[in-house]
Amino acid sequence: MENILVSIHCTTYNHEKYIEDAIESFLMQQTNFKYEIIIHDDASTDSTADIIRAYQRKYPDIIKPILQKENQRSKGVSVTKLNMKRAKGKYIAFCEGDDYWTHPQKLQKQVDYMENNPDCSLCVHAGYIVFSLDKKLVSYNRPNKGNNVFTVEEVIEGGGGLFLTNTILFSTKFSQNRPAFFDVSPVGDYPLVINLSLLGTVHYIDEYMSAYRVGVGGSWTANYLSTIEKKKTHFEEIAIMLDEINKYTNYQYEDTITRTKSRNQFNLLLEQRLFKEAKTGEFRELYTKLGVKRKIIIFINQYYPRVADYLKLIKRKWFIWAMK
Repeated sequence: MENILVSIHCTTYNHEKYIEDAIESFLMQQTNFKYEIIIHDDASTDSTADIIRAYQRKYPDIIKPILQKENQRSKGVSVTKLNMKRAKGKYIAFCEGDDYWTHPQKLQKQVDYMENNPDCSLCVHAGYIVFSLDKKLVSYNRPNKGNNVFTVEEVIEGGGGLFLTNTILFSTKFSQNRPAFFDVSPVGDYPLVINLSLLGTVHYIDEYMSAYRVGVGGSWTANYLSTIEKKKTHFEEIAIMLDEINKYTNYQYEDTITRTKSRNQFNLLLEQRLFKEAKTGEFRELYTKLGVKRKIIIFINQYYPRVADYLKLIKRKWFIWAMK
């Protein structure tokens, strides 16, 4: 018996520039328990699979890959569900192949909490957001100042970006607990954290222990949120998922779900510069609650759109320059 306590779940596709950082960050973990690295490569067309093979030869007892010959995601297969079925650990930790961990005791800290708090179904932490290649800091993901236990309502309203995916650690026994609302969701992490919040407590550790890359070519964001039309489709599907959660929970969180759907619609109106619609009717209250800074940005977009476009152009050029 291997007595593996944590299974590190990593999915990857064409991540030859990043996968070494991910694997090295897994291997640097300082733990008093055994862990495994289960990697699913979805038929990468670059050298990602070769890099994984090299690490597997070096660490055959730790690194356990599936190297697909045909792309499974394009066939509608959930590679996350497929890969997690192999997990032997009591807990599963997430990190995609283009992200990485930054703290050598990340796993130990999370597992210690989970072991001492059996009512906890999900443990997360703060993380850095960095440029894809040079790892320059872009911003921080810090859901709370200080350790915290998040409520179901806070998880729902926080949206898919409340916690970085590579901060997630949860009990493996919940990995195959997939209510119907998973099947109608356009994403996997948002319904996962909502479901876990329904099954136990969600504990947040206020320490930066991972890095999430932006600007990765071919990423989910680049493919599925690149235009207003795609964003509209995305949030329509999120609304359907939230409606299914509403039914699943016997409408216990209906007010929270209604607010979340309205906020998503409100933000889409702002992106489309439909300011009149965003300031009236059902969205009026959302607008009045915005901070001064956000209202100033909206004012500039509404009455001085050329200035707003120029500022966006400058920001975009800075982003491109910073990535060089």
